[in-house]
Amino acid sequence: MSTISVGDLVIRKSHGGDIVFKVTEIGTNETGRDYCTLKGLHMRLLADSPIDDLERVDAEHLKQEIVRLEAMYSDSLRRVMLRRSQELEQREMTRAESSKKFAFFDIPGKVLHIDGDEDYLKMCMKTYSQLNIEAVGRFIEEEKQPDSLLALIKEHRPDIVVVTGHDALIGGGKKGFRDMDNYRTSKYFVRSVQIARDYQPSRDDLVVFAGACQSYFEAILAAGANFASSPTRIFIHAYDPVFIAEKVAFTPISKTVDINDAITASVTGVEGVGGVETRGKFRLGMPKSPY
Repeated sequence: MSTISVGDLVIRKSHGGDIVFKVTEIGTNETGRDYCTLKGLHMRLLADSPIDDLERVDAEHLKQEIVRLEAMYSDSLRRVMLRRSQELEQREMTRAESSKKFAFFDIPGKVLHIDGDEDYLKMCMKTYSQLNIEAVGRFIEEEKQPDSLLALIKEHRPDIVVVTGHDALIGGGKKGFRDMDNYRTSKYFVRSVQIARDYQPSRDDLVVFAGACQSYFEAILAAGANFASSPTRIFIHAYDPVFIAEKVAFTPISKTVDINDAITASVTGVEGVGGVETRGKFRLGMPKSPY
C-alpha cells in the first residue's frame, strides 16, 4: 500500500527531485497502475506521475527549496522597488520649480488576475498589495476561464488582464511544439486572449498576459496577448505574471514598456516570458488632496 496521499509534497525520483509538487489527485490508469496528478509548489506546472516514482519531501529538502525560490522572489521584488525609487527621483528632478510646492499622486494600472491555482492566487494578490497595485483576483480553473473572462472584464474594467494557472508540454518532441494538442491548458489561454481581443482589439488599451509553465508561447501571442509564456518551454515561477503586470502598471502612458526591462524583472527571465512593445498604464496627477 502506497504511503502517498492527496495533499502530500513530493518529488519525482526519475527526474532527480528537480521540482517539489503537491499531489492533487490519485487514480488508476488503463493498465491498472496507480498514477498521481501533481502541481508545482512554486512553478506553474501540471504533471502526471506513477505513484511508485514519487517520494515524499523531507523537511530539509523542503526548507532548502523554499529558501532558494523565495530568494529569487525577494531579488525580483528588491529590483522592482529600486527601480521605482529611481523613477520617483527622476520625476522630481524634472519637475518645474513652480510645481514643486504641490504633491503628485499616482494612478498605476489596475489588474484583473485570473488564476487556475487558488494557492498561487493568494500569493500573487499579496504581492500586488505589497507593490501598491489595485488588483482583483479570481480563482477559476483553466478550462472555465474563457467562459468567465468577458463578464469579469466588463465588471471590473481593468487596464491589465492576467490569465494564468498551470500548463505543461505533454509530448511530441520539437515537431510537436506547434501542435496545440500537445499542451495541457494552452488552448484555454489562447481562447481567453481571443475573447479579450474581441472585446478590446487594441493591445495598448487592454494589456494581456497569458500562460503558465511550458505554454504555447507563439499561439498565445498570435491570439493577441502582449506578454506570454513560455518561449523556450521552460517552467515559470508563480510570481512571473505579477512582475510583468507591475512593469506595465508603473510605466507612464506616454512611454512604451521596455520589453527587456519587463522580462528581466520577472523571476525566470527571457527564457520563461516574452512579449511585444506595449504602452504603459501609469498616470501622474496633481495636486494631491490634503483630505
